[in-house]
Amino acid sequence: MNSRMAASSSRVMLGPLVAAIDQGTSSTRFLVFNAKTAELLSHHQVEINQSFPKEGWVEEDPKEILQSVYECMERTCEKLTQLNIDISNIKAIGVTNQRETTLVWDKETGEPLYNAIVWLDLRTQSTAERLINKTPGRNKNHLKHKTGLPISTYFSAVKLRWLMDNVDEVAEAVLTHRAMFGTVDSWLIWCLTGGKSGGVHCTDVTNASRTMLFNIHTLDWDPELCKYFDIPMEILPKVRSSSEIYGLMKICSSLKSGSLSGIPISGCLGDQSAALVGQMCFQEGQAKNTYGTGCFLLRNTGAKPVMSDHGLLTTVAYKLGRDKPACYALEGSVAIAGAVVRWLKDNLGIIQTSTELEKLAASVGTSYGCYFVPAFSGLYAPYWEPSARGIICGLTQFTNKSHLAFAALEAVCFQTREILDAMNQDSGIPLTQLQVDGGMTSNRLLMQLQADILCIPVVKPSMPETTALGAAMAAGAAEGVSVWSLRPEDLSEVTSEKFEPQINPEESEFRYARWKKAVQRAMNWETTEPISNGNGETSIFSSVPLGFYILGSMLMLIGAKYIAGHK
Repeated sequence: MNSRMAASSSRVMLGPLVAAIDQGTSSTRFLVFNAKTAELLSHHQVEINQSFPKEGWVEEDPKEILQSVYECMERTCEKLTQLNIDISNIKAIGVTNQRETTLVWDKETGEPLYNAIVWLDLRTQSTAERLINKTPGRNKNHLKHKTGLPISTYFSAVKLRWLMDNVDEVAEAVLTHRAMFGTVDSWLIWCLTGGKSGGVHCTDVTNASRTMLFNIHTLDWDPELCKYFDIPMEILPKVRSSSEIYGLMKICSSLKSGSLSGIPISGCLGDQSAALVGQMCFQEGQAKNTYGTGCFLLRNTGAKPVMSDHGLLTTVAYKLGRDKPACYALEGSVAIAGAVVRWLKDNLGIIQTSTELEKLAASVGTSYGCYFVPAFSGLYAPYWEPSARGIICGLTQFTNKSHLAFAALEAVCFQTREILDAMNQDSGIPLTQLQVDGGMTSNRLLMQLQADILCIPVVKPSMPETTALGAAMAAGAAEGVSVWSLRPEDLSEVTSEKFEPQINPEESEFRYARWKKAVQRAMNWETTEPISNGNGETSIFSSVPLGFYILGSMLMLIGAKYIAGHK
């Protein structure tokens, strides 16, 4: 009896709760937080399948993404019930998502018109090259003054252009005014607020700022940018702030999660912006690095967008309310971090689980001169070199899979060092420590390696789900919800662990210099240019018409000789 009373009284004590949908590249989670203490109460996670239909192509099924969200909500609600936590205490839901991933669906049927093209996808390399070639001076930064971004395969506009050019269903839906474009946040919010029956078609400023169609100064879609990519503005979602009520949840009442119906969706942030908020980086100069599928270092630059001279992106960090100012960030984006673990597991089979990688690498404690540049999708910041490809070098007969595992972890750290160096050069104020989060931070060897390679301490919060926390904070703080205060004095203290550098800077610099050498070897691999024969001279056979001409001439000579010999 007493225990039941204790359970019911503890249920009352919790106060308002806020939930977050965290839809990442490799998995979906639904998490529930206590709005007063920021404590994570329960969550559920579902893996997402990626398909690779052709080399360099990466796709996901939009319906599977949506279904994974429903499943995570259902399972989490079941867990909350078992914990005797009242689901009706959830006052708001925030959404955070893999950015740039591009979807087009039919607003009348609610059906996706193609798979989601994932941010890592490289099929648009020729589209991007064509767009760069039509700029004055073939300048990939031609649109940077408006977008903060270089023209690259990474961003949504180039993917959308590819869909309109290559998928008949998409082209037809655009012509018949049935097409809706969105990043993952837009697709989820539209579906969760009713879909074809009155769903809300919107996005937030952080996700919009990754499309190349959004003007980061006016904070709206830019007619000139849309004209440049030849994209009709009517298919775009409405741009809103990161913290306001977009619409209310609509869920089948027969489900356990049916009790979430009517709850406002009131927070929306791209995953890296959400992590910045979740790490409480509200002051200019504060930064965080998230280790997920890719690796993303963001530094808050305050109310003014700062343009980089060292290959970083300028992006909208957050806008926490309709009438609040936008805050900007400099971002260093690395395509492959956690994805290298998945590659070692699924493609090479040298590990069965992600946790095995740490054991394998720790068993040798060195890469033994082996360097691994995982440029599977070209190189992102600071190079923006789509023609680069992955390379493993420095191999000897002594090298084994443990050294390769160590080199893979080092690769993540070296790539972070490159973007940290660029960030320090752009801001002129070096970071004295790095705040980190994301799935890979549970790898303690990686965190120690990161401190050693950066030569500064690495600080990891004890609650690693900072991306979801950021989305929950934005949702709970929204006008009309107001259950989560973002005033500095009200933010809860975060407990964390610090990793101090343990090797001397000279060794760190030597290893970093070797890494830079390996990166140069990975450059200009997948090129559409004529192939050089190694002496800087172009092979005649790299020109197809000339090659045919010479081969044809040789065959004619041989034929003539043959005929002459038989006379």
